[in-house]
Amino acid sequence: MENMPEGPASARPLVVGIGGTSREGSSTDCALRAALAAAEAAGACTCFFGGTFLTRLPLYDPDVSARTEEQRRLVNAVREADGVIIASPGYHGGVSGLVKNALDLLEDLREHERPYLDQRAVGCIVTAFGWQTSGTTLTALRSIVHALRGWPTPLGAALNTSERIFDATGACTDEKSALQLAIVGRQVVEFCRMRIYHQTRLLLEI
Repeated sequence: MENMPEGPASARPLVVGIGGTSREGSSTDCALRAALAAAEAAGACTCFFGGTFLTRLPLYDPDVSARTEEQRRLVNAVREADGVIIASPGYHGGVSGLVKNALDLLEDLREHERPYLDQRAVGCIVTAFGWQTSGTTLTALRSIVHALRGWPTPLGAALNTSERIFDATGACTDEKSALQLAIVGRQVVEFCRMRIYHQTRLLLEI
């Protein structure tokens, strides 16, 4: 493989994590933190918007243009992001309203040069009390990412929380679940680097 060009391609990509539940320290929050830790280990900078942060976001209303400080922080972070990791609990077979509300806010990026999640690698994580809801929610989340023009990573993590898989410190104690989360984090960074490398090559050819 050719050497990576100097400059932006060698910079640390920014990966933004969005997700969780209204309960601090939930399995979904822990899963998101674990995937972001894997992204950091792969060389990324990360930013975490967990469940307790998402509870402070007003209900998205397309007819209201005013934004709170929290809404601006989230949109600005995604605007600058090279990659995103989204983690949602599976509620009644679908994505939680808390997470969907945050994603609806990305409509603010519709006029950006990279609208919505365009050109961003996106890792998808679902936690649910059983495999059926895990599968249907992961499919729904990946469909949302496609609608937002994002690039879902090849692996999406589906975690069955019918048995405890995180300890009191938030560490993942289930080997298979930990591996899924690590792969999601690494794949997001790998996709980020490929895009940055490609963009830099294009600039060098101009």
